[in-house]
Amino acid sequence: MTQSIEQRIAARLGLNIRSVTATIELLNGGATVPFIARYRKEATASANGSPLDEVEIGNIKETLQKILDLDKRRETIIKSIDEQGKLTSDLRRKLEATDSLTDLEDLYFPYRQKRKTRATIAIERGLEPLANSIIAQREVNLDRIVQRHLSDAVPTVSDALQGARDILAERISEDADARQRIRNLFEREAIIRAVVKKGKDTEGIKFKDYFDFAEPLRRVPSHRLLALRRGETEGFLAVSIGPDEEAATERLERQFVADRTGTPVCKEQLVLAIRDGYKRLLKPSLETEFANASKDKADAEAIRIFADNLRQLLLSPPLGQKRVLAIDPGYRTGCKTVCLDAQGNLLTETVLYLAHSESQRQQAISTVQKLVSQYAIDAIAIGNGTAGRETEEFVQALQLDKPIFMVSEQGASIYSASDVAREEFPDRDVTVRGAVSIGRRLMDPLAELVKIDPKSIGVGQYQHDVNQSDLKTSLDTVVESCVNQVGVSLNTASAYLLRYVSGLGPQLAGNIVAYRAENGAFTSREQLKKVPRLGAKAYEQCAGFLRIEGAKNPLDNSAVHPERYGLVEKMAVEVGSRVNDLIHRPELRQQIKIEKYVTSAVGLPTLRDILAELAKPGRDPREQLSVFEYDARVRSVDDLHEGMVLAGVVTNITAFGAFVDIGVKQDGLVHVSQLANHFVSDPKTVVKVFQKVKVKVLEVDKARKRIALTMKF
Repeated sequence: MTQSIEQRIAARLGLNIRSVTATIELLNGGATVPFIARYRKEATASANGSPLDEVEIGNIKETLQKILDLDKRRETIIKSIDEQGKLTSDLRRKLEATDSLTDLEDLYFPYRQKRKTRATIAIERGLEPLANSIIAQREVNLDRIVQRHLSDAVPTVSDALQGARDILAERISEDADARQRIRNLFEREAIIRAVVKKGKDTEGIKFKDYFDFAEPLRRVPSHRLLALRRGETEGFLAVSIGPDEEAATERLERQFVADRTGTPVCKEQLVLAIRDGYKRLLKPSLETEFANASKDKADAEAIRIFADNLRQLLLSPPLGQKRVLAIDPGYRTGCKTVCLDAQGNLLTETVLYLAHSESQRQQAISTVQKLVSQYAIDAIAIGNGTAGRETEEFVQALQLDKPIFMVSEQGASIYSASDVAREEFPDRDVTVRGAVSIGRRLMDPLAELVKIDPKSIGVGQYQHDVNQSDLKTSLDTVVESCVNQVGVSLNTASAYLLRYVSGLGPQLAGNIVAYRAENGAFTSREQLKKVPRLGAKAYEQCAGFLRIEGAKNPLDNSAVHPERYGLVEKMAVEVGSRVNDLIHRPELRQQIKIEKYVTSAVGLPTLRDILAELAKPGRDPREQLSVFEYDARVRSVDDLHEGMVLAGVVTNITAFGAFVDIGVKQDGLVHVSQLANHFVSDPKTVVKVFQKVKVKVLEVDKARKRIALTMKF
């Protein structure tokens, strides 16, 4: 390649070469994406442009890895062909010039070590010269040539011609230009078709929409493609992809069949070889390629939607450090109830029975009143699962003058049985752990939800059908981004939360918690350097994202990085104050002329960030939490009727619409066409997870457990 890796990335992503080069240097030096985005803005900014954001830096990191993988594959291919003694200077030039993995594999296709095929058998029987004569299309008397190739292994003229056609079919199917011509046709005109498999009509009824389905592949939305693939995987659908066969073979004939100079007898055999080569070899190969490519594209879209939803969920409003009474509702087994202190520690546990006898219900009333008083409860959290609405009404009737919040239970049972939960509460029942999780989710959704596999949280679309490795990478990136965006309390964070802080990971997170347990609360960021195995690079990467409430140096509870403490102290001195005064007195900050502090290492972006942080040190970027109440008229699907207008909460967003919890246990769907009075191409431009919305009931299908809603009024 004549271009450098930096140039290739800049061209591919449309970014400034300077920004790309600086970013790669930082990544290679061990910097994380959140750290670069937050604390190295001057490095990633172009000469006259703005700094790169997390998405752009992440794209550089991903593209860099893809290019390195491509170059490694290129080296392997060149070495393989060279060892076969078939590497010409022209082929080497083509291999080195391409920046496409598909083109690279096409060029390598004829040189791959392959199993025995009809073509290789024909070559072993000496029929390659006959194949060459046919494709040259100059022989008038082909029978005379064929006779020379008859033998014990090739006893008849028909056998000879078939063998020659087998050689030509494989040669044509492996030709790089031919593959690209048909690939272009697939891209423009391929149709994806599905039919129900014989005898699977009843069993596969959930895929009824695809029993006789056809749509241009390039137009199929991700959710529909994933549904088709799931139906195929589960054995209910037969799915195929391809363009019109005649159009494909005509393209190949135009490439290989001579218009005027070719002899009819050779043309006839060549056309037969072309049609066989397309149908038996080239079409199946490209069908697999496009099936995989379309699946990858659908996966990427589904993963993007999941990642967007997860980000919104993790950044949903927290109640904050309040004392919480949390209830995990239930009928037969009662309501598991816990009280948590402001740090989320378990204070006590009990069980409330609301649906058994009047005496038990009265006992439950007395118990709740006593717990609220005894533990100075600030708020009440109730799981939104079975018996959730009934439990909410029970607590509301007590008139405790405490805010009541319905909390999503998605994934709580997964947490309850996890290693993390067992480590936190080794002597507690899984139901108690679930109630604790509900309470902690109210206090800080981010800190609690990071303990759960994101796939179990219920904000995805076909999350079990997409590439699991890509999904995990994407979701881990989102969690890391959210954790570092919000910041983490060094003295209260769990090891599981700390592991997502820039520069840490499971080992250092565990070491921090162990050091804290042995030595007491951290009083300064500087103490982090005493944590075993936490070296200078890890300290550089993590320190700015960790907060210490009540620290002697107020900057330790801010997003100002320790490397800039001296700069802030200089600002304070020059306006005749202390750092603490800068934080509490806006008139002092207004005297600071940040332009005078610009250096080669510190530019205006960083200086503006510092001033903003001094105005609200350690501020939480998440919105304020507000109480939400469901409509008292509805508690189950039976209470719904068409035209009813209800308040709801968005629980999940997909490519085809948004699911809304209206308080009846079964979420309703607002189809993308019903989200607004104008055309909506992407639901997330209209709604977000946990958004409170007003909806109207369009249809209730109790048999299929479907509720259709609209936001059009």
